[in-house]
Amino acid sequence: MELAAYNIFKGERMNKRSIFTIWIALGVGLFTPCAQAGDDDHFTQLRENMVSNDIEARGVNDEETLRAMRTVPRHKFVAEDMVRMAYADRPLPIGHGQTISQPYIVAAMTELLKVDEGAVVLEIGAGSGYQAAVLAEIADRVYTIEIIPELAELASSRMRDQGYDNVEVKAGDGYFGWEEHAPFDAIIVTAAATHIPPPLVEQLRPGGRMVIPVGPPMRVQNMMLVEKQDDGSIRQRNIMPVRFVPLTGER
Repeated sequence: MELAAYNIFKGERMNKRSIFTIWIALGVGLFTPCAQAGDDDHFTQLRENMVSNDIEARGVNDEETLRAMRTVPRHKFVAEDMVRMAYADRPLPIGHGQTISQPYIVAAMTELLKVDEGAVVLEIGAGSGYQAAVLAEIADRVYTIEIIPELAELASSRMRDQGYDNVEVKAGDGYFGWEEHAPFDAIIVTAAATHIPPPLVEQLRPGGRMVIPVGPPMRVQNMMLVEKQDDGSIRQRNIMPVRFVPLTGER
C-alpha cells in the first residue's frame, strides 16, 4: 500500500505537476468526467492505455504480468468517488489510512516474483484486494492477510464479486505469515517493514522469491528482492526506491 508516486528512472518523488502531466497523457485528467462503471469498453481502453503508457513504457515486459494488468478491473477495487481516477498511475486512498498502490508498482512487484500458473503465493497487506487479484490471474492459489478487519472483509467481498475463487483472505497480523499453507513459491509484502520478517523467510520455499519494501516508516524505503536458495541461504537485492505505509502489528 503505497504512499506516493515516484519517478523510478531518477529515484525521485514526483511533484504534483509531473503527476498531472501523466493524467493528461493518459486521457484521465483530474477534471475529466469518467464514463459510468458499466461502460466496459471505456474501462478496457483505459486499462490498455495504463499498461502501454505507464507499465510497458517503463520496462515491465513479462507477458503474464501485462496480461493480468490488462484484465483486472482496477476501478472495481477503489471507492466509488475514486473510479474516475482508477487508471491514473498513482496510489489512491482506500480508507483506514491505507492506499491502493500505483499500477506501475503493482506490475513491477508482480514481475519480480516470477510466478507461474502452478504457484502458491502469500500476500501481506490485502488492502483493497487489487494486488491479490492481479496475482490470481497468474498463480494457482493466492493467500492474503490484512490486519485491518474492515479492509479484509471488503477485499474478500470483492474477490467473490469478481469471481476470484482461488484467493483466500484472512484478517490478521501478516508479520507471522500463514504457516498453515506454507511453504509458498512467492511472498509479496505491500507495506514497509523495518526488517525482513524471519517467519516469512521461513515460510518461503527453497527457490522462491519475496518482494518487500524495507526501511523507516513514512520515509523513502528500498524495494528488496529476497531469493531463497536451494540450500536455504538467502540472497537480497535492492531494486528501487519506494514509499509505502508501514507494516503494523505485534513484533
